[in-house]
Amino acid sequence: MAGATTRAAAAQVLVAVLRDQVHLGSALQRFVPEGFPARDTALVQELCYGVLRFRPRLEFWLARLLQRPLKAQDLDVHVLLLAGLYQLTETRVPSHAAVKETAEACRYVHKEWAVKLVNAVLRRFEREQESLRAACLQDAVARYLHPDWFMRKMQAQWPLHWQAILEAGNQRPPLSLRVNRRAATRAELLQAFAVAGIAAHACSFSADGMVLAKPLDVESLPGFATGKFSVQDEAAQLAAELLQVQPGMRVLDACAAPGGKTGHLLERYPDAGEVVALDNDGVRMHKVRDNLRRLGLTATLCTADAARPHDWWDGRFFQRILLDAPCSASGVIRRHPDIKSRRTPAQVSAVVALQAQLLAALWPLLAPGGKLLYATCSLLAEENAQQLAAFLAGHGDARPVMPQAAWGMPAGAGRQILPGQAGMDGFYYAVVEKS
Repeated sequence: MAGATTRAAAAQVLVAVLRDQVHLGSALQRFVPEGFPARDTALVQELCYGVLRFRPRLEFWLARLLQRPLKAQDLDVHVLLLAGLYQLTETRVPSHAAVKETAEACRYVHKEWAVKLVNAVLRRFEREQESLRAACLQDAVARYLHPDWFMRKMQAQWPLHWQAILEAGNQRPPLSLRVNRRAATRAELLQAFAVAGIAAHACSFSADGMVLAKPLDVESLPGFATGKFSVQDEAAQLAAELLQVQPGMRVLDACAAPGGKTGHLLERYPDAGEVVALDNDGVRMHKVRDNLRRLGLTATLCTADAARPHDWWDGRFFQRILLDAPCSASGVIRRHPDIKSRRTPAQVSAVVALQAQLLAALWPLLAPGGKLLYATCSLLAEENAQQLAAFLAGHGDARPVMPQAAWGMPAGAGRQILPGQAGMDGFYYAVVEKS
């Protein structure tokens, strides 16, 4: 019953995300062992990403299919039902297999009593799906597949774009790469991919970016093992250019893990005096080290809290600071659909306070005439334009420098990229110079 065990593994992952608030990527690593067949691993990932992406609609249907809600301790059965509905509506899995294997998966989560229930509910959906599909079009949450609180914020803050934002958040993201210009040129890598039969094209705004026509296993691509490229969305690649690092400058990449922007800074500015990568997560700092080693790059790595400079700062000023601030990640929902289920308004308020704390703590470390680049992968004004406005109002020596760019749109002191624009993730950038 390989199909049933695969669905049971997906249920374990989904329970960890929904009950324990574990990041989807971490949950997949925990419950999908390395020895799992590649085909089964792919199905687990498809089910987990799909259920979390379409969950508002699946929950809408399930509430109308169940005579009474399941108990909290039966969340594993609940997510199996969601997975069954997802297979019946959004995949090519034959309906008989979707129903049978999902029902049998109840045995592997030790809920034998639920086999008949799951089978009956999914069969009922097959009979009534026409009316259920029509009904969800009248419910905004089920239709747009985002939490109500988030939709309301988008409608208020982006009245001309909110529908496009929500639709982009439900799409599968492209696989974007950043060429390591120390190891290869973009033209060389595009040619190598073409020879290997891999279709790809250059990004519109990043001089180092390229996008695959079809996502593939990164480690199988020519040049990955030798450090010729990294995986990074084009929007994230814009940070290095905005910093405009000059030879000999000391640069701080605060909140650096897993090191994508650190690597890009080192690739783009080989004459920088020193690049310091800082993060308070020791496990993620190991990823920074590993990523830089694969690229053949070195930086000064520091595991510490950026908001407490007295614990780690040596008193030497930085001419450039990149604050890739913790945020709601509302601009990358298409890559991390678990954000829809895990993020709350209270968490947004907490991270807004943390962003302000980080800005206040890092500003004294910037040399006069230096520049701080504030970046988030958020769409929320309180994390972006409003956050910068409050910072500028409280610091008379801070002067905004509006990025002159063809991407995004003006938003307060910076520029906002909305998800899906030119194929990019949602990002906000603002440059502040110290007078």
